[in-house]
Amino acid sequence: MRPNCKLEERLQGLREERATSPMSYWSEWWRTCDRLRNAVFAAVSRDSLKGKALKGGAWMGGGSVVEQVLRFARNILLARVLAPADFGAMAIVLSVSSLLTSLSDVGMVPAVVQNPRGGEDAYLNAAWWIGMCRALCVYGVIFLAAPWIGRFYGGVELPALLRVSVLGTVFDAMMSPRAKLAQKEMRFGKLALFMNGGAICGVLVTVALSLALRSVWGLAIGYCSESCFRCLFSYILYPGLSTLGWERHAFLELLRFSKGMIGLSFLNLVFARSDIFVIGKLYSHDQLGIYSMGVNLLLTPACFLITVLSSTLMPILASVQKDGERMRRIVLAGTSWIIVLGLPAIVAVGLCGSSLLTIAYGKQYAAAAGALAVAACVVFINVLNVIFTTLFFSIGRPELHRRAVALSAVIMLVTIYPAVHWLGIVGGQIAALGAILGGYLLQVSRARKIVGRGIVRYAPVAIPVLVAVSLIVFAIVTAKSLGLAATPQRSISVALVACMVGYGVCLPTLAKFWDYR
Repeated sequence: MRPNCKLEERLQGLREERATSPMSYWSEWWRTCDRLRNAVFAAVSRDSLKGKALKGGAWMGGGSVVEQVLRFARNILLARVLAPADFGAMAIVLSVSSLLTSLSDVGMVPAVVQNPRGGEDAYLNAAWWIGMCRALCVYGVIFLAAPWIGRFYGGVELPALLRVSVLGTVFDAMMSPRAKLAQKEMRFGKLALFMNGGAICGVLVTVALSLALRSVWGLAIGYCSESCFRCLFSYILYPGLSTLGWERHAFLELLRFSKGMIGLSFLNLVFARSDIFVIGKLYSHDQLGIYSMGVNLLLTPACFLITVLSSTLMPILASVQKDGERMRRIVLAGTSWIIVLGLPAIVAVGLCGSSLLTIAYGKQYAAAAGALAVAACVVFINVLNVIFTTLFFSIGRPELHRRAVALSAVIMLVTIYPAVHWLGIVGGQIAALGAILGGYLLQVSRARKIVGRGIVRYAPVAIPVLVAVSLIVFAIVTAKSLGLAATPQRSISVALVACMVGYGVCLPTLAKFWDYR
């Protein structure tokens, strides 16, 4: 018996030694890769919620990637053709039009998606007329107020630019009544075709007109054309006109949901656009253009992520809104993936902001590097916020999100002027960071009451993410101190390699959250 015991102890020791060896780690890493790949293929082939989410995310992601890449390429090209003042003027135009549009937003799309009967013709027709009346009222107000806005910001062309650009709001409202079914029925391929396809056509028109006109008018007309193309494509894919009347019960049900939406878009805009209003008043249009282009370098991919997340998660969470445990698992898994995939990239962008701006737009835009670094943190928290926002919308409680946005808006209004006045253009993003943090913490506390305390169990992702971030910081700082990142191209190359290594460290952690259904 004794020899057998010694043999068993020796075999156990060999097993432990093999388990702690580097080769064992890499073998486990490759097995994790295979497991994830097989799980993705299996999920896509099934007609489950996870399969629909993956296929929908692929469609929305593919369309959004093409759109955002073209937008990025457009900005790179036009930054060398147009003056920063042109981008500054356009930033004011878009902010003013968004402000008035947000005041009348009643959330017809989420109202139709969330309502079990939202796909009926009566509901679609009522939603179309509500949106159309809203758009015409907004355009009328902006048309009349345009001269006053131009005098306030000292822009001679601003009134005409506003009147042309805001026509896009009317075209968006004119889209096919049945186009809302694309998201409700999870037909994300069609949704990507008319949403992303229209935007892509508009981007191409913007580039052509800007090269021909060499003025801000190319931007204004191109922006309006995006909505025009979306409207056209929506009728091609979802033909059908609205009728002259609507059913009273459908109208009242949609408005009942929209009560929780009243003021939400306006509060969102106060948070998102206050920096443009204040910087546009305190600084020149050139400085505003540099700031807005610098921040937009991150807002472009952020819009892509937010669109994909909200469009795919909304119908999925709405379909399981009676199952609290399942909703908790989906929220936990989604948030964990964002943390693991997003935090290393955000750190790399913050450390290489000057290099990114120099390569993208030119040396004069490197002045926005500080704002870009802070904006990276704002974008990360904002993407995390989408999970909880979609959760509230999916259960028909948008007022919970409205309270968090109201808190962010109040913090922004209180801090934006002193921050910009004392800290310069970077103060705009510092104020935004404080505002989004306040709103995010409030949303987390509200979400815990809905899906339970398990929502905060993110400990498994903490260690690998911290290791990945430490590797990225060490690699970039060391490369700069040794002169290996002397040029913007080398700096970005080092950051990309460091990010890839960091993601490799986090890969086994991602596999743990794959089975959350």
